[in-house]
Amino acid sequence: MIDARRFKDELSQLLDHLYDSQKDNLETVAQAMKECIEKEGVIHVFGSGHSVGLGIDIKNRLGSLVPIHIMEMTDFVTKGDITVEEFMDRKNIFERKPGVARKLYDLYDIRPQDIFIVISNSGINGIVIDIADLAKQNGHKVVIITSMKHTLAEEPRHPSGKKLYEFGDIVIDNCGPHGDALLETDGVAKVCSVSSICNNCIAQAIAARTIQLLKADGYELPILNGDEKHDKELKNKYEGRA
Repeated sequence: MIDARRFKDELSQLLDHLYDSQKDNLETVAQAMKECIEKEGVIHVFGSGHSVGLGIDIKNRLGSLVPIHIMEMTDFVTKGDITVEEFMDRKNIFERKPGVARKLYDLYDIRPQDIFIVISNSGINGIVIDIADLAKQNGHKVVIITSMKHTLAEEPRHPSGKKLYEFGDIVIDNCGPHGDALLETDGVAKVCSVSSICNNCIAQAIAARTIQLLKADGYELPILNGDEKHDKELKNKYEGRA
């Protein structure tokens, strides 16, 4: 039987496993974010499709870190030179294309102390791999968030023959199942995708720990607190960057 209780129970077990198995990697990412922010750096977050939700969940909300920059896929069109037709072409899916990520990367004010978080459940599509590769080539620390069960079950699509996790300095496994859906049914398909939930839990966990580490260092916390003057000054500090 599939019901809300079963989903909650199985998801809870999955999240417990995620935190238990990835706690060391979560700590390492939080330490990297703390060091980045203390050097006046920015954390650039990139994911295509549903994966963009990780960045959205920890940005522009009360209590959220300000030096987070979401690299938007739509910027290819609104700020770059990619046409809407090319971007929306269903026969040649844009996020799978290798060799176009540079057009996005070069749109932003990226500085040496910045770090990158790149997210993809499958970890096989061209753009996410190229963004991670570009960041590595430019000397940035790269954090990868992926489903290892999913990515290891897939054939690579990238010309390099590599998958996203192979470009990570730190790799966090969101522990989601191959195909993303969690619950078995009596039919041919599983249901209830969980990657977005797992990714957002990862995002909030590393944000919380980063804030704790910054506070322990006595660093003025760059978080939105609801005070209009404070929040405006903080946003102005990172204007054009985050």
